[in-house]
Amino acid sequence: MSLSGWVCVVTGASRGIGRGIALQLSEAGATIYITGRQEKTLRQTALEVSERGGQCIPVICDSTKDEDIKGLFERIKHERDGRLDMLVNNAYAGVQDIFENTGKKFWEMEPSMWDSINNAGLRGHYFFSVYASRLMVAQGRGLIVTISSFGGLMYLFNVPYGVGKAACDRLAGDMAIELKKRGVASVSLWPGAVQTELVSQIILENSEKSALTKMFANGETTEMSGKCIVNLATDQNLMSLTGKVLMTCDLARRYGLQDIDGRAVEDYTSLKFLLSQFPYLSWLSVITPSFVRLPKFLLSLRYSRF
Repeated sequence: MSLSGWVCVVTGASRGIGRGIALQLSEAGATIYITGRQEKTLRQTALEVSERGGQCIPVICDSTKDEDIKGLFERIKHERDGRLDMLVNNAYAGVQDIFENTGKKFWEMEPSMWDSINNAGLRGHYFFSVYASRLMVAQGRGLIVTISSFGGLMYLFNVPYGVGKAACDRLAGDMAIELKKRGVASVSLWPGAVQTELVSQIILENSEKSALTKMFANGETTEMSGKCIVNLATDQNLMSLTGKVLMTCDLARRYGLQDIDGRAVEDYTSLKFLLSQFPYLSWLSVITPSFVRLPKFLLSLRYSRF
């Protein structure tokens, strides 16, 4: 119960990565406010948290509505005497639209694709972070985790997606500069390929096999990010990591973690993994040590083809 007494907010926790993070934080003893737009799915997550012995408060909150966000933090201030230890910016609303427009160029899509992808998933993160930081700065401690992805480094899916993820990384980094002297850490977290409900439905159940399908078939569970965040939150050297882009595979290696199903976490920076993705080079992966890794900027040479 390493987070016993902690008060946390996880946005977009009705399903997917947010739900997985909420479950892991609750197992560690935290009290969690989870947000989402649908009461039914929020209550399902809250029930799962309760079944694991955790405490969870579901709050209907649209991450695109300023008053909803403001109201959440006013409630926390009242109910928890202003205590807030962690915010996880996870809410995201664009997955369905992304896959419905696969293969289209930005000028072939409606301009509203930008809002679909980045209103909840970028603008909302900023609003949540402003209100959370006011509470954290007042108490002199806290952690803000912004869920991002490889799309912040290289082209992935479409233009609004990549710009939004790069902005999430920059948001986490710039907030860290202003928060560090106040005892508050801010990081960007890149999960690997994650087997969320929507990904399973859209990609894994698709009969057409591709490199992307293979990657997600071997992907992380939705709770792996949560395991990483729990360990990050209790790291004695947390402030040395503030402002950085962290990958779940990096944190799994740092803390000696496995996924909840016992699998090792795929290291997307390892030369062994990268070689295995090329059929004509895969034989080299057998003899390549797993500890040989590439710098993040070189990954764009491999993944830009998706």
